[in-house]
Amino acid sequence: MLHKTRGIVFKATDYGESSVIVQIFTEKFGLQSYIINGAKKPKAKIGRNMLQPLALLDLVVYHKNTGSVQRISELKNTPVLLTIPYDVIKSCVAIFLNEVLYKAVKQQSPDENLFNYIFSGIEWLDHQTEGVANFHLVFLVQLSRYLGFYPDRYMAGDTDYFDIKNGQFTRYKPDSVSYLSPPHTQNFAALLQCSFENMHLLKLSNDERRYQLQKLLEYYAMHIEGFGNIKSNDVLEEVLS
Repeated sequence: MLHKTRGIVFKATDYGESSVIVQIFTEKFGLQSYIINGAKKPKAKIGRNMLQPLALLDLVVYHKNTGSVQRISELKNTPVLLTIPYDVIKSCVAIFLNEVLYKAVKQQSPDENLFNYIFSGIEWLDHQTEGVANFHLVFLVQLSRYLGFYPDRYMAGDTDYFDIKNGQFTRYKPDSVSYLSPPHTQNFAALLQCSFENMHLLKLSNDERRYQLQKLLEYYAMHIEGFGNIKSNDVLEEVLS
């Protein structure tokens, strides 16, 4: 049976001489693996170049509730990303976020709110012409809401510490080594108030932006089993510095 759904490319892996297995986060079925035969051939109907990280898709797919590798009938890049593949900063941000999403999003069931957040966030980044230095930070903070471990904002404006392990602001220094202290706590509280539209108003130094990202990734690692290290982080930091 054929189904129409939107999708977001998470990872494409070469398979055999000419085929590709691609993991796509779909609106209708969650994260699914699809095999595309002949994708590496010059005149392929669905070419390897259509499967770039975080490419946005319109799909017609075959679907079986077996958890096995599925097949695609039709695939279109819709909307086509106009700036992310060609802008050095945006492409590095996309590669970084792609690695985070690949490690963080595992469910093979539909989650339309999570899907819509990721899809619209990629579209927003692609359309934005300036002021994207804080985008990855805001994206990760808001993504945690959909993944189920958004920080508790109670007392956010009235404390000196943020307990990373327990995800809450506190007046007292936590017993663990994973926490934020002034002025980082206040910057993190301000980050929680940001949206894509107003994030340019948050003024952070490059060093502070790096520190906040380091602590955000630490926060993710504590709440997602097997999250590990994000390899593309170093490249992103270099580009944004």
